[in-house]
Amino acid sequence: MLRRSRGLGRRLMRAALVLMFAALISQPAHARSLDGEPATVKAPAGTLEGRAKDGVEGFAGIPYAAPPVGDLRWRPPAPAPEWPGVRPAAEFGNDCPQVRFDGDATPSTQPLSEDCLYLNLWRPAKGARKLPVMVYIHGGAFVAGSAASPTLDGANLARRGAVVVNFNYRLGRFGFFAHPALSAEAGGQPDANFAFLDMIAALKWVQANAAAFGGDPGNITIFGESAGGAAVDFLMASPLAQGLFHKAIVQSGANREPYARLRTDRPTRISGEKAGAAFAAKAGLADPDAAALRALPADVVQGQLAMWDMQADRFNGPIIDGKSVLADPIERFTAGDVPRIPFIVGTTSAELSEEVFAPAMMDYLKSQLDPASLADLTRAYGDPPAPALIDDYFFKEAARGYARIMRDHGAPAWRYVFDHVAEADRAKRKGVGHASELAYLFGNLPATAGPSDRETARLMGDYWVNFARSGHPGGRGLPDWPQAGRKDNLLRIRAGSAAVEQDSDAARLDAVERHANARRAKEKSIP
Repeated sequence: MLRRSRGLGRRLMRAALVLMFAALISQPAHARSLDGEPATVKAPAGTLEGRAKDGVEGFAGIPYAAPPVGDLRWRPPAPAPEWPGVRPAAEFGNDCPQVRFDGDATPSTQPLSEDCLYLNLWRPAKGARKLPVMVYIHGGAFVAGSAASPTLDGANLARRGAVVVNFNYRLGRFGFFAHPALSAEAGGQPDANFAFLDMIAALKWVQANAAAFGGDPGNITIFGESAGGAAVDFLMASPLAQGLFHKAIVQSGANREPYARLRTDRPTRISGEKAGAAFAAKAGLADPDAAALRALPADVVQGQLAMWDMQADRFNGPIIDGKSVLADPIERFTAGDVPRIPFIVGTTSAELSEEVFAPAMMDYLKSQLDPASLADLTRAYGDPPAPALIDDYFFKEAARGYARIMRDHGAPAWRYVFDHVAEADRAKRKGVGHASELAYLFGNLPATAGPSDRETARLMGDYWVNFARSGHPGGRGLPDWPQAGRKDNLLRIRAGSAAVEQDSDAARLDAVERHANARRAKEKSIP
């Protein structure tokens, strides 16, 4: 679920491959299904038959848009076709095309297909009304991930009194793509962020259908981890998503990255159109029209895009297209061009710094620093810089920055650090890695989980559902969690408890912030 910067370099790719090779999913694809007794609901979209089990009703594989295949590839999502009678909703839908990867602890073995725009929904079986609605956006660096992952099953969150939804969205080049031929087809104003348009379509489906499942369409919280958290940033900053949600949670997804522009190169990346043209030429299409691009086989479009392989000529990601994305999210946040809604942001305690590819990432960071910035960071982190620089640079400083920005614009904001190491892993790990909180948040712990593991899951689930319900994470039986204040307080969740503390890393994060601001100023100087 890591949203890494483009151009990490071949050394990072090779080092990451060493770590992740064993995590490749090699078993045959097979569809996951819900268990339980039949449960039927009549919604505006149509009648669905899901499954009821242990006080929760689940509905899987619900189409929220038409399959984006054939002439619908690289177009905004079209309405889902109506279905006659009762649609079976016990089997999860296809995953979107991707290179399989389960290093972030959320594997899926669903079949892969461009026909992948499906959502899943869980609700309490007691027939309550006006429940908070929680819509989760999965991570995967915008090139991988699945809503069908058992780790992301929403039944346990729903059991706490919420309607929980997750969904697939287009990934890699299927989700983010620009090309001069597509721009010409659109009269010079193309869409380039089809993944974000999918997310917006899913949110519109939720607003239209939530009440039929007992949810309140006027109380929707979006939350996501890693690329899913970054997607929350983009949706908050997008004019096309305004009014579709009312609260937001960003987990390991706040970032200050300068994203690709549609037509203008940046020092750190080529333009979206130029990247698309380079891909098409490599695929044998030197000067194609839009129809020729859409006729490319899916495996050619997919290529080898994977989380560990994000070279500049292979990966693009979000594009500032002037439609769904008007500017880098940090610019929109800083200017106050985001909704002033209740907001939670945080990270894990050791996102990447304990992984074996940390040395390669450190080399990448050094390559991005001018001498003055390197000297400044060396004063804060030592010489050579401590591994904590990796976590601070890619995750923690931006989380602090987003909390400050929302606070300063008058929005209630809370900040956290998830620092709970599973009881079974304490002899092996000191810090908590990227995406480790997800099993606790969704309450899908392994059988080996100990008492402090389960209490940590209770705390996190209660905080998140309380926030979705009322706009404040606090509640009975929970340690107090005050809003982020001028002293940059945060909540540290660990070992079955939670405690408020001041940010002890302020001096380090200040150094990273100075570098980030200087980098952004250099990027903004480009016409």
